[in-house]
Amino acid sequence: MSNQPRVLIVGHLGQVGVELQRSFSGLGEIVCHDRDTVDIAAENQLRAMVRAAAPDVILNAAAYTAVDRAESEAAVAMAVNAMAPGILAEEALRMGALLVHYSTDYVFNGAKQSPWIESDPTDPLNVYGASKLAGEQAIQNIGGRYLIFRTSWVYGPHGNNFLLTMLRLGRERASLNIVDDQIGAPTTSISLANATRFIVDGALAGSFGSADQWAGLYHMTSSGAVSWRGFAEAIFIRADELLHGKTPAVHPITSAEYPTPAKRPRNSVLSNRKLADHFGLQLPPWESALDEVMARLVKADDAPAQATK
Repeated sequence: MSNQPRVLIVGHLGQVGVELQRSFSGLGEIVCHDRDTVDIAAENQLRAMVRAAAPDVILNAAAYTAVDRAESEAAVAMAVNAMAPGILAEEALRMGALLVHYSTDYVFNGAKQSPWIESDPTDPLNVYGASKLAGEQAIQNIGGRYLIFRTSWVYGPHGNNFLLTMLRLGRERASLNIVDDQIGAPTTSISLANATRFIVDGALAGSFGSADQWAGLYHMTSSGAVSWRGFAEAIFIRADELLHGKTPAVHPITSAEYPTPAKRPRNSVLSNRKLADHFGLQLPPWESALDEVMARLVKADDAPAQATK
């Protein structure tokens, strides 16, 4: 591998992909693809894309994330979340590239009372979780130089996510009913991208030893835990400027009071001990990570409009 690695970002238009472009800027040559240039679910296109890029590092931020719609589109979810990661793993192994892939807390059933560790039995409650688990297993079965990062409740300043939905609804409604019996660790796309860059840099430099010492599955979330209702309240406390003082009232409800096609786990809190032990890395607490995203949004909101011709 040259001193300037080629980095392939798959899914660069998504919320994690956008931040990966930022965090990996300057590492080497960056090649980006998304569904506008390749059909992730088409095996021949996916293999051709990787072989044309000839990357040293593959960052797979592409995913089917419509959790409820996946219940009726299982084949599509499986193609993107299970088949595609397996193909990327095969191609990475063939060319000796490092593959980074992101998975989800939804591989667990949520019944455990304490934070989940990587070796806990998986038992997804919905099609989305099952498809992401199948993607993990495909990569692990193929092996090679890979890193799978399970994360949870991902949001950020770009894309479709809980934060941006809350801000939109906060402008439209005086009160909101938010589920209060599901807990997790909201994790920003910014934190994920920054942590990924740190670990990839170390892996390429040999800081963590040989690949057989670091390749594997890790949990990667912000520290701390909160319910969706608590997360919404934290957002609105910080959103006074964006909402011009019109903060909605937040009322707690149960999951049973907000039925969805896909069942969600009650406890999505993941232990990050393995990540810290292997890489000496810990993501920031979810509250301070939220502060960073809100500051970005306020700055963007304050920016003067660009002149148009």
